[in-house]
Amino acid sequence: WIGVLFSLGRRGIWSSPRRLASAVETTQPIPLPSQARVVICGGGIVGTSVAYHLAKLGWTEIVLLEQGRLGAGTTRLCAGIVSVAKPISIECKMADYSNSLYEHLEEETGVKTGYVKTGSLCLAQNQDRFLSLKRLASRLNVMGIPCNVIKPKEVSKLHPLVNIHDLVGALHLPGDAVVSPPDVNHALATAAAGHGVQIHERTTVNHVMMEKGHVTAVETDRGAIECEYFVNCAGQWAYELGQASETKVSVPLHGCEHFYLLSKPLPEPLQPSTPGETTSSQSLYSPEPQVSPPPLQPRTPDYLLYKPMLSALLRRMPELEVCEIQQLVNCPESFTPDMRCLMGETPGVHGYFVLAGMNASGLAFAGGAGKYLAEWMTYGYPTANVWPLDIKRFGNLQSSRTFLRHRVMEVMREFPRWDFQTGRQWMEKHGFERAKYFIPAGKDLLSLDASKTFYKPDWFDIVGAEVKCCKEAVCVIDMSSFTKFELTSTDDQALALLQHLCANDLDVPVGHIVHTGMLNERGGYENDCSVVRVKKNSFFIISPTDQQVHCWSWLKKHMPDDPQLHLEDVSWKYTALNLIGPRAMDVLGELSYVSMTPEHFPSLFCKEMSVGYANGIRVMSMTHTGEPGFMLYIPIEYALHVYNEVMSVGQKYGIRNAGYYALRSLRIEKFFAFWGQDLDPFTTPLECGREFRVKFDTDIDFLGRASLLHQRQEGVSRRFIMLVLEDHDTELDLWPWWGEPIYRNGELCGTTTSSAYSYTLERHVCLGFVSPPSLDGSPAAVTPDFINRGDYEVDIAGQRYPAKAKLYPFSSLFAQQRRRKDEMELSNFQGK
Repeated sequence: WIGVLFSLGRRGIWSSPRRLASAVETTQPIPLPSQARVVICGGGIVGTSVAYHLAKLGWTEIVLLEQGRLGAGTTRLCAGIVSVAKPISIECKMADYSNSLYEHLEEETGVKTGYVKTGSLCLAQNQDRFLSLKRLASRLNVMGIPCNVIKPKEVSKLHPLVNIHDLVGALHLPGDAVVSPPDVNHALATAAAGHGVQIHERTTVNHVMMEKGHVTAVETDRGAIECEYFVNCAGQWAYELGQASETKVSVPLHGCEHFYLLSKPLPEPLQPSTPGETTSSQSLYSPEPQVSPPPLQPRTPDYLLYKPMLSALLRRMPELEVCEIQQLVNCPESFTPDMRCLMGETPGVHGYFVLAGMNASGLAFAGGAGKYLAEWMTYGYPTANVWPLDIKRFGNLQSSRTFLRHRVMEVMREFPRWDFQTGRQWMEKHGFERAKYFIPAGKDLLSLDASKTFYKPDWFDIVGAEVKCCKEAVCVIDMSSFTKFELTSTDDQALALLQHLCANDLDVPVGHIVHTGMLNERGGYENDCSVVRVKKNSFFIISPTDQQVHCWSWLKKHMPDDPQLHLEDVSWKYTALNLIGPRAMDVLGELSYVSMTPEHFPSLFCKEMSVGYANGIRVMSMTHTGEPGFMLYIPIEYALHVYNEVMSVGQKYGIRNAGYYALRSLRIEKFFAFWGQDLDPFTTPLECGREFRVKFDTDIDFLGRASLLHQRQEGVSRRFIMLVLEDHDTELDLWPWWGEPIYRNGELCGTTTSSAYSYTLERHVCLGFVSPPSLDGSPAAVTPDFINRGDYEVDIAGQRYPAKAKLYPFSSLFAQQRRRKDEMELSNFQGK
């Protein structure tokens, strides 16, 4: 299955067969061009896909460099399976596009790729695995990807070798395929060369040269190439290549040993259309993943190490016992800290793009990932929301070799999971530790969190008590992980920049807090933040935790080169404590000797105060939950003192610690959207009911204004809504997570983006987007009647639950619920 690679001489320029036929062979290397528009490093299937898609988008002067022979790295050793069964939607989209691309490559290029649409089976030998496959099926159906949840007997019909005695069910994906990876790589390279891409083998990139934060040239062992763009598709060498740049670029991945078996033919060979299969939740990487230190090379496999998996394979397919093993392939593969690939422009270096860290799915992702990266480079953004894969989701904290070594062993063994345990202590978020909830004495955190994945969890009552305390007394939530920037200037440069970047009006009196989005030209959210005007020319910007690198990069990208304008990341300088609840004003009043009532401290206002013995505390009247309370931004040297004072004084008011699960429940029942989950670069303020946070009544030409004005005139084609599940038994039924299909009058109309149990409503609440059916192929505008007059259902793992939809929080239901409880308590009291 190893494809043929064409080259001129020992070291030369790679060519398609047609070009090769007319070329004059020479042992002398063909010189590199002195300049190019873009240089791509890496001649595997990822690098050739980027070159192919850039060329298809009209780019010229593209040079692809490969240190060895094309496809001779991980691509050569890839098993050849193209499956769309991936953990998140954007990965499913990439794999689906790759499948379609590979199917038609042979027709486009004349190069045989070995493409066979075999389909595949995902097997489940326990109920949890089966439920996860049902959830995946619901998501794939939304995307229009064919799939079927089937019974064990149907598995036997599709794959006669599979032992089904302990199977619960399976997911059949009829569109999945197998290919010859080197031949696909060769076909992509052929097509790229046909569009003018220069491909040079046996050329090593030493480092990337930069000037004033821009890529200027690439230095190789054969000379330098001046360029505007550089794409790091170096796979297992991407980390080292990033470190070799003049300005070090963080590419957080680590190599691990990846393996598969090649057998000799069975006595009675299977039909070519027999589907491939993946086994149940038992990891293919058990018992202990092996980490490969650089340089990464194929190594002799240790059969004793893989004996447990071989035994499991024979239990699943007993007839393979007579099959002779030809080779156990043991090769390196690069993995990332969260098992998702790395894509996009790196922060701080304009023109330096990365596409690497494929986590053993490079073949399935290469086509779609190459397409999205090429769009990103061409238009400034891809045509789909790729934030879950954006390299800017990681910071320098995730680039430690020790951290990466420990983490990748866990992601290979345990993925998928909510929270990783390596390289941290509690709930990790962008390198910060955050408590999910506070357990009573005698309880075990890991057992609580790992229990009942799909149903009512064992931490339910713990979080419920924290929510109750937030509503009736006062709770403290540590929110230090939130991103915090200070933007200052000597004149009005800071205000001018924010007025250009922010949708809301920032020209407010000192001390006022403004909730606003930072939008792109399409009107979509690049950031959702709170901005405090602490001085006339000084602003304090608070953003979600995941925004630290992305928001910094966005601000820097649009900042003028003005020495009088200064941006500083002060996330590490301030501890943030969120005091939530009606008694928060009493606690702070005692500690500050200042009245904290709304009359003296209005909503969305900031004062610098003394709290206990500490000075310079930025106290803000907001909580990010809709409940009354305050945010305290405390210089880090005073953090422990202020926390102890708050907890001490708060004892008489029933104070307790609370975690992020309580925060999530509170913000979702108040219909608060969250960036990165509900909001993304393709979501506008008009689509999520935030038109009141857009300064349409001014003549300020902020970024995205034109797009929003056009959308306001034409109407929005989708709308953010709130859904409260009805006829859903919290004790017995499956819980929603996010990504569930939403149906209106029996027709698919959208998906959920967030969900949580509302302890106030005593029901589950989902947030998500819905759209009306298109008219003649054009999107139709959403109207209030469309939202209010539909019968809604939410699909959880194939079962639909009725839901009530609203465009605003269920405040009336809150009041009804409280009245009903009060009446019941009064009735019980009178009865006694």
